[in-house]
Amino acid sequence: MAKCPKCGRKLTLFDWRPNCPGCGVNLVYYGLEDKLLDEADAAEAEHAKLQKRIDRLKASFVGSKLTVARIVLSLLPVVALLIPLCSVKFTNIPFKGEIGGSVNLITLINVFSGLDFDGLFAMFGNATLSGVFIGYAGALLTLALSLVFVLVSLFALVAACGPKGNIRNIILNSIAIVFSVASLIFFSVFSSNATKVFPEMFTGKIGVGIFVYIAALIALLVLNIVIAKKGTPVKYKPCFVGGIPADEYFELVEKGTSKEEIRKIMNDALDAIEAKKAAEKEAKEAVAAK
Repeated sequence: MAKCPKCGRKLTLFDWRPNCPGCGVNLVYYGLEDKLLDEADAAEAEHAKLQKRIDRLKASFVGSKLTVARIVLSLLPVVALLIPLCSVKFTNIPFKGEIGGSVNLITLINVFSGLDFDGLFAMFGNATLSGVFIGYAGALLTLALSLVFVLVSLFALVAACGPKGNIRNIILNSIAIVFSVASLIFFSVFSSNATKVFPEMFTGKIGVGIFVYIAALIALLVLNIVIAKKGTPVKYKPCFVGGIPADEYFELVEKGTSKEEIRKIMNDALDAIEAKKAAEKEAKEAVAAK
């Protein structure tokens, strides 16, 4: 059964009027001001938390010259994949002559979209062609995984100034480098085995693109390490909750300060702000009068 929020009187079904029959307080509007103040404080607190995230996001991209350079270096590996990574050619193919050519990111996308998995597994089951299959599949898979981690690290820049942003970037870059080097090794194995299986028919050469790609990843890793050591300055926009700085408000809440004490501090802060505004207004009026 409901009770009056002021006097605690039990209310029955016959107490349908908006006023308490015991103390006469309006049951609808009693405590409404406090509720509105609590909601306003909660909204300002959420805004303060969101503003900190926005400030860290800005710093992640344009917090310093190093972070701006990091954006360019984060995109450079993707651009490097457009340079020929390798060249693969089969010559003297009956009715076709020569097939193959330079391989870059666009070529790899076409290869993945039309990949014949049945044919690959058939090669794996063949003792003669298994080495070719392992090198070919390994080169494709590791390069694809490297690119995935490059893209993940690029999107992770939005949280680069977070608590674990620096270590996350370094780990992602390191994994991308490991996979890219593994792809280079797998291609060498593929090229060597294919040359043995198809003598005078197969030629495979490593292109400059893969080295540019790996070099870009290493440069990005070095830059992330430098940024982690130097740190990125974050300019936080001042936010207030009930007239007091947001950080001070959160500290009071964490300490378990009662709502009444916090409200008193807020009232003092608001009075000080109003007094400052009044003093500034009087000073302007005095200057204008002169």
